[in-house]
Amino acid sequence: MDDPTGALAPQAPPEARVKPPRKLSRAARRLQLIEATIEVLARNGYARMTLGDVARQAGLSHGLVNFHFESKEKLLSETLLYLAEEYRLNWTGALAAAGPDPAAQLDALLRADFNPGICTPQRLSAWCSFWGEAQARPFYQERCGSNDDRYIEVIEAICARLVAQDGLDLDPARVARVLRVTMEGVWLDLMTMSPPYDAAEGLATVRTCATAFFPRHFTPGGLRA
Repeated sequence: MDDPTGALAPQAPPEARVKPPRKLSRAARRLQLIEATIEVLARNGYARMTLGDVARQAGLSHGLVNFHFESKEKLLSETLLYLAEEYRLNWTGALAAAGPDPAAQLDALLRADFNPGICTPQRLSAWCSFWGEAQARPFYQERCGSNDDRYIEVIEAICARLVAQDGLDLDPARVARVLRVTMEGVWLDLMTMSPPYDAAEGLATVRTCATAFFPRHFTPGGLRA
């Protein structure tokens, strides 16, 4: 799949990044501005974000932001596409590393949502800003809906294999939906709870959900040996 943000690959977690040099390639400068947008979204929200805020966060001129993205709407759409592609690469990479066992594959998907590279306060808040903005939803569905469809297809297929393997009287699609909305709900909790619990507790929560359906394979602490 081509990179929707113009040859920008998802980067290391923010804490692992260093301040970029004054002279950067076009792709690197765009990435710098997208990361600044994520920070501003987390602080100000979707409606209150301005290109001036992003320029100040990045330590650049307002004109340079306009040069790369032309408008606030363009910058926001590119940031949403970037986050969506980052999320897709995260879960597909985790799944590829899990091997053929369906329980290990399901656990990989659960753990992927709490990868420190994507499960940060800034990224969670940015996602919350997009989710809460009605005008962002049609654009997301048009450009990123196929990613969600593929994720649902994969998690349903994994649940179907586990249900068949264990001889359970369960609807795999419904099980997958419960797991998915639990993960989404935990993300929302991590964004809005005050004080929040941490990512480790979030993972234990979704594993508790998996344990309810597949007790032969899961515990709240992880996969059974």
